[in-house]
Amino acid sequence: MVAFGKKLKENQIREWQEYYINYKLLKKKLNRYTQQLQVGAEDQQYVLKDFSKMLDDQIEKIVLFLIEQQGLLASRLLNLGEQHDAVAQQLDGYKISELREAYRAVGQDLLKLLFFVDMNATGLRKILKKFDKRFGSRFTDYYVKTRANHPYSQLRQVFKHVGIGAVVGAISRNLADLQDHEGNYISIYDQPSLSHPDPVIDSIKAAVNKLSNSTSFLEYLGKHAFIMQEGLPTPSEDSFIEQNYHFMSLLLNLVNTFLYMVNTYIIVPTADNYSLSLGAAATVCGVIIGSMAIAQVFSSVYFSAWTNRSYLRPLVFSSIVLFIGNTLYALAYDLNSIAVLLIGRLFCGLGSARAVNRRYISDCVPLKLRMQASAGFVSASALGMACGPALACLFQTDFKIYKLTFNKDTLPGWVMAFSWLAYLLWLWVSFREPSHQTQELVPQQANSGLLVNGHAVESGFTQPLLIKSESEHQNEDSDQELEDCDEDSEGSRQEPVTSIVSAYRLLTPSVKVQLFVYFMLKYAMEILLAESSIITGYYFIWSTSRVAIFLACLGLTVLPVNVVVGNYISNMFEERQVLLASEIMVCIGILLSFNILIPYSVPQYVGSALITFVSAEVLEGVNLSLLSRVMSSRLSRGTYNGGLLSTEAGTLARVVADGTITLTGYLGESRLLNATLLPSLFICISSIVATCCTYNSLY
Repeated sequence: MVAFGKKLKENQIREWQEYYINYKLLKKKLNRYTQQLQVGAEDQQYVLKDFSKMLDDQIEKIVLFLIEQQGLLASRLLNLGEQHDAVAQQLDGYKISELREAYRAVGQDLLKLLFFVDMNATGLRKILKKFDKRFGSRFTDYYVKTRANHPYSQLRQVFKHVGIGAVVGAISRNLADLQDHEGNYISIYDQPSLSHPDPVIDSIKAAVNKLSNSTSFLEYLGKHAFIMQEGLPTPSEDSFIEQNYHFMSLLLNLVNTFLYMVNTYIIVPTADNYSLSLGAAATVCGVIIGSMAIAQVFSSVYFSAWTNRSYLRPLVFSSIVLFIGNTLYALAYDLNSIAVLLIGRLFCGLGSARAVNRRYISDCVPLKLRMQASAGFVSASALGMACGPALACLFQTDFKIYKLTFNKDTLPGWVMAFSWLAYLLWLWVSFREPSHQTQELVPQQANSGLLVNGHAVESGFTQPLLIKSESEHQNEDSDQELEDCDEDSEGSRQEPVTSIVSAYRLLTPSVKVQLFVYFMLKYAMEILLAESSIITGYYFIWSTSRVAIFLACLGLTVLPVNVVVGNYISNMFEERQVLLASEIMVCIGILLSFNILIPYSVPQYVGSALITFVSAEVLEGVNLSLLSRVMSSRLSRGTYNGGLLSTEAGTLARVVADGTITLTGYLGESRLLNATLLPSLFICISSIVATCCTYNSLY
């Protein structure tokens, strides 16, 4: 894709050109500041004030034009309303049809206005990001804090587009009244299904949601998948994906996700008993559970690289390795070997194909189905997390076949081994290897016609000539354009990074903080889940079945919580507000978990665990959503993508948490609870402080 400056110029509505953000002027000013600061001609305080004034002028220009256009649309709707009353009395079908088209025309013009706002909002975000990259991360924090929270804020007008909702409501209500029930008044307020009776309303709703970040349960759930997508694919690319889309292959990816999460959590209720039966301490369960995460740190990288060439082969390899790993886990009991058990769990971690599952959805599912597929990925993970402990609850038996023992400790391994074998056969028969041509289309996008929000953008072979002409006559501008192509400073889709070091260099302070927040929530959840069997056994003498039911109930809260947050909370508050509130709630849950002075009770443990787990689930959705927004677009594709970085952060958190449980086990089970909660509390408080420091950069 072309750099944002060129994209802005090519997609401008001609008659509105003078009202767009002057992105080129702002870039030149930044370049001049850089040169002046290097020679000591200007001080940083002057730069901050001068650039703030320039941005204020640009924003005021945009906002006043936006208000003017909203007034024109409102005036047209008032005139149409008068015609509506007259036509409704005559019941003239031809005039009703004409009136409906007139309302649609207003809707199309509103779409143009929303596209105008979107381009300017994107430009503001990018120029703020560019300033921070040049001069440090303080400017965005200062600018947003002083402008966005002011009672006369014009910045908020751009990002919150006040007044648009009323126009959308008027168009929607009148189109609903004119459609299919001429003469019979049915209100959109009484019949919510009529709120979007026309395709133009659906388009407007999608555009408004994109600007305001309002969302539904499905969209919010899909954010948990953290499937980064920079911009929209070209029509040719999405058409190619749709032609090659295979539902059964997608289903097999989701089943792989489900089985892997079952495999992860099915051993949690019995890991401490298993380690005791092999002569080890109960707290060795931390190593047993964590060994899978240790291996996943490495498997995520090679599976992500493998998907550049194939999807079937890594899934087949994953199934074989998981079959071997679970078989070794089950055989460890009869071999009386803790080493075999750990090797089996390491094999299970080496078979983690979640990077393949994410990449398949991102590259091989059409855009119109991608959100549903992402939500399916998260739902499969949540169900697997709940089903794992629930299945462990059913394995209350003990018998032998020849020399093989089948009991509550070994049955999780045997059941998962046969499950992966069955999945492997299904995979081999039904999976269809998709073509990787879609990846080859990406670099060619600059030479193809683009369609953005319904506006055709002609590129073709004239672009190189234009660039050459510009370089001949305006060298300074050309140098600046070349400079803007580095590290996604323009947000353009450049070549993917080729090493973990290159990926790390693209991480801004905001991205690092969000990755740290993700580390924190995964650490807190792993401490809670992994030590649950030991804590409940020591304090409450819970059986394996009760622990399994408790963990299954925690897992079942995932979808209901996301329904509430996706449909209500995320539409009432900004994501950064939900992020900070969720971090504070996780901290409260950890504090309530400590055993201090009073005897430890079941209500205290269950209540604090529920607060911690639910808050961490809410936090994960908004954290990954913000992470995808602030992360470089160069990390949207390739081996070292944003999904891999977040997976590595979460996996590392699990490794550290499980290691903490095992190490603090040497202090004794009586001190295990408080000793493991102290690091969680420290990390959580640190993440809250870090979030506050970068809060305004998440605007």
